[in-house]
Amino acid sequence: MPEETYLKQSSQLSNLGRPQVAVLDFGSQYSHLIARRVRELHVYCELYSCLVDAKELAAHELTAIILSGGPSSVYDEGAPHVSPEVWKLIEERNVPVLGICYGMQELAHVFGGTVAAGLKHEYGKSTVRRVEGCNSQLFEGMPEEFTVWMSHGDKLTKTPEGFKAVGSTDNADFVAIENLDKRMWGLQFHPEVTHTSLGKDLLGNFVIKIAGAKPDWVMTDYAKEFIEAVRKKVGEGHVIGAVSGGVDSTVAAVLMTRAIGDRFHAVLVDNGCLRKDEATKVLKRMREDCGVNLRCVDASDRFLDLLKGVTEPEKKRRIIGGTFIEVFQEEAAKIEAEMGKKCEYLLQGTLYPDVIESISYKGPSATIKTHHNVGGLPANMNLRLIEPLRELFKDEVRELGIALGIDESSVWRHPFPGPGLAIRILGEVTKERVKILQEADDIVIQELVNSGHYRKIGQAFVVLLPVKSVGVMGDGRTYENVASVRCVETTDYMTADFYHLPYEVMGTMSSRVINEVRGINRLCYDISSKPPATIEWE
Repeated sequence: MPEETYLKQSSQLSNLGRPQVAVLDFGSQYSHLIARRVRELHVYCELYSCLVDAKELAAHELTAIILSGGPSSVYDEGAPHVSPEVWKLIEERNVPVLGICYGMQELAHVFGGTVAAGLKHEYGKSTVRRVEGCNSQLFEGMPEEFTVWMSHGDKLTKTPEGFKAVGSTDNADFVAIENLDKRMWGLQFHPEVTHTSLGKDLLGNFVIKIAGAKPDWVMTDYAKEFIEAVRKKVGEGHVIGAVSGGVDSTVAAVLMTRAIGDRFHAVLVDNGCLRKDEATKVLKRMREDCGVNLRCVDASDRFLDLLKGVTEPEKKRRIIGGTFIEVFQEEAAKIEAEMGKKCEYLLQGTLYPDVIESISYKGPSATIKTHHNVGGLPANMNLRLIEPLRELFKDEVRELGIALGIDESSVWRHPFPGPGLAIRILGEVTKERVKILQEADDIVIQELVNSGHYRKIGQAFVVLLPVKSVGVMGDGRTYENVASVRCVETTDYMTADFYHLPYEVMGTMSSRVINEVRGINRLCYDISSKPPATIEWE
């Protein structure tokens, strides 16, 4: 189906009334982390392209602007720069500005400083020292020296007029600068990454103490505001939405139920590739514990029949995605027939990282890709989108879930891919192989919970490989499947390290899986990181 026939999503937020910190993205891999760190201070923050139009920024109440890092050099032809109109807006409103890495070099470039290629590049940890006698508010409550994370080749060699150095390293004299009259600060290092030991304190000093932002971004207030807004928007109308039992769809469904009750119609599609007893558990949790008007469609045979003989990962995804659309549309038609009226709205679990992807400097597209959350629902369904989570990061969704009273085991569930176990079964997907993987995966998750490691891990699962190995069980020789356990640590799912699971936990997992799951006689542990590997195997 051509992309223009899919339901379209806006790439902008509409939160005009809330004071905000604006992060202007110059293409840094860390830009989204700046926004997350500011949100962790309970201060509302949005991310924009560095090429944002001044009129768009002017529509908001700006408490501060942060210029991100980026891969360019400020003096390169075609390098990105903030428009003169935005600088004029900053001056007129006296908005405090913090430039980070490239952002500091942008300050220097605009206001007459000198930026040059450094003789020695700085990548990794470094020690920043305050300039002697420095009492900058940016460093309030911080020691004379602290560890930071550097990632730059260019450096500031001359400060602009009116700016002074407040921090340095062995390699650079101007790694922190300020101009109190213009209310501008610059940092050559990255306070947003965890490797900068006091980065959150430093950002707090800028955002709260210098800019005067109020730490009033709390999820209980967010829930109340959304419920009031959606009641006004929907009126007496009806909303339909697909749920999976994951944290995003659960929180979105509970919010919508709190707003309009049974006029929200949730649909769970069982594609035959869910986790063990997942459909039953989700129905119980959502209906009984959360009060959601949920129906389950068991289309497992339909999906599995279409997957027969298919081994190519993308073909699996296309089959499951296309069939999901068909099943969802059929169920939507049944709901409308039962009610005698049409559903006008579609609930969708877009998160803020999806929005960021669409608006970042040199981002992939002007609109969010439909496969993220809609699943490619056709535009001819004539549904208007409601996206209660589109201003939130994953950790904020969890915080919101707790505020709504959703049980912690639901809120802290690991992400699960839309195609389900079909992309964790390498090779052909059959009912028998799904059953084997369900049992193995269930045991591994049990052991992670029992050993206290589940909450420390970003994602954990088992992969069933298209490989068999020889084994010995009792007095007999076996020739059975090989499976691999995958556990990763991550905060953003863009990068991930394998989780260092203790050997004794691995041993218990291996013993239980091999002894309790008929069809597996060897269990491996995946020790690759992302990049170069991906989190999922397919």
